[in-house]
This record gives sequence, structure tokens and C-alpha cells, in this order.
Amino acid sequence: MADSTAWLPDAVLPGFETLTIPFPADYDGPVVATLVRRLATAPTRRAVLYIHGFIDYFFQAHLAEAYNVQGWNFYALDLRKHGRSIRPGQHANFAKDMREYFADITAAIVLIKGQESNTTLLLNGHSTGGLIAALYADSGRLRDQIDALFLNSPFLGWNVSALEAFGLKLFGAIGKRLPFIPLRGAFTPFYAQSVHTDHHGEWTFDTTWKPIEGFPVYFGWIGAISRAQQEAQHGLSIRVPVLLMHAARSYRGKVWHDDILTSDGVLNVEDMKRYGPGLGSNVTLIEIADGIHDLTLSRRDVREHVAAELHAWLARTLPAPAEQLAHS
Repeated sequence: MADSTAWLPDAVLPGFETLTIPFPADYDGPVVATLVRRLATAPTRRAVLYIHGFIDYFFQAHLAEAYNVQGWNFYALDLRKHGRSIRPGQHANFAKDMREYFADITAAIVLIKGQESNTTLLLNGHSTGGLIAALYADSGRLRDQIDALFLNSPFLGWNVSALEAFGLKLFGAIGKRLPFIPLRGAFTPFYAQSVHTDHHGEWTFDTTWKPIEGFPVYFGWIGAISRAQQEAQHGLSIRVPVLLMHAARSYRGKVWHDDILTSDGVLNVEDMKRYGPGLGSNVTLIEIADGIHDLTLSRRDVREHVAAELHAWLARTLPAPAEQLAHS
């Protein structure tokens, strides 16, 4: 387990700190996860743990700052083989089973609730991170330490045609025995182009960790995602309140169109509407007009709407203790 005294200034985001968490080697060799933090200015024991998506890492400094302003200590995981946690020789962003990431989340919760002395924890997952977070909140070892769950466009289903779905099922089956067969062109570059400043967006990120053209998508990963989605689609038993936010519409075009700037250009929002209510006993769904796949990267007025909805829900669901309100 990592030592809490080993927090170092983040080399990526000014004002943030990082902590490297080592794990036993797996089929790719040595494995680490990286915990990133930015503490609220005023004293608080409320914390959020953010989990990014596929072909992603934590770079959304404005998200942390918004939580801090509302009285939350902010932590984010760069999961094993993602972003700050990629090590030489690894298959970037790859897992044979989504539960490989459970160890990363468990270690982060131990630190956040233990050595960091936080008492309230919100788990916040985006896209693939939303799928992983939902599964962890349902059956993870420290699920009882989670007080609420916020899902930002969770990856609950493949955004593909019936024929493509058949192909993915076949690839996933093959991936059990031959996990590292790559599938070329699995994702278009349009979503990444829609958010990066060099193309159509307003955000800067490290394109070695989040390439515009993406990382290879391996058959083993396809199978792992499909199995996780099937579990979520059959219904989970998450006991804590869940907020699921999604864009109002999706874009599935094979060529660039400006519609991708105001819609989910990666996933099918109908999957979120269909399967979201079955994740637990207390699920709130909110549709965001003109939202994109990562709602927090939408244009300014849209992401401000997202933040307002989130923090209003948190105020109802996990109200701040009286002693914290006295400091605000």
C-alpha cells in the first residue's frame, strides 16, 4: 500500500498532487495506479473519487475546482495502464476483465477514507469509468464506504448496428483465448477532435495518453466490456443514491458533422435511459440538452448546467454537515 507521505506535485496539472500505488505484476508486467488530488480550501471531510473513461486520463482541472468550491476534497484515479499509470511494455488501456480495476478503487478508498480522514465519499465515473464505478458500487469490496454515485454518460451498451453487435460478440469470444488481437478503426477520431484545441474543441490534453486516433482496441478488451455491460443490463443492486446524467441525443455518423459538438458522439443515450433505472433502488436520470459525451467538457453554458444539476442533487442527497457550513 502507498504511503500518504509520498504525495508529490503533479507534473501535469499545477496545483495538484499525485500518489503512485503499486500492485502485483500481471500479464503485462509491473502495475501501478495513480491517485491525483486537489484539496478544498476550507476544512472538509467530504471527498469525491473520479474515474475516467477508455482512452482517457484525468486532465479536467475545472471539474476538481468546481467540487472544491462546493466543499469537496477531490481525488481522481488514473487507472492501471492509463495516463500517468502507463508503464513500458504494457498494452495501454487494456484489461481482460473490468474487475481488474477494483483493486485500484479499493486502494484509493482505503487512502481517502483512512489516511486522508474523509468520512463521506461520492464515487464519480465517466463512460467506461461509469460502468466500472457502477459495478464496484454493486459488488466491490469497499462498496459500503461509498455514500453516493454520479455517472456521467456511463458505457452501458455498444453504440453499434445489429450486424456490428454480432461481430463484437464474436470478437469477444475469440478474445478469451487470443486477447491481444487488435481491431482497427473501432472508434472514429471525431469525439477527440471535438474537444481538443487543435481541432474543434477548447481543451488541451496529452495526446500520448489520449491519442486523437485512439489506442488499439483488443479482442480481449471487447469481451471484458461486453461481459460487464451484460451484468449491468441485467440489473444491479446498488444501495446508495445514483445520479445518471446523459446527453439529450447521440451522433453515429461516419463522417465529421458539427452535430457532434452538441451530442454524444461515442455512446447511445437510449442505452442509458433503458438500463440506468435498473442499476439500483434510487436512481435519478437527468438529460442534458446540447451535452457531449463527457458532459463536463461541453460548451460553457452546458457544463455550468451540469454542475448546477449535480450540486443541487448532492445538496439534497448528501447535505454538508453544520460545522462545514459554518466555514463557508
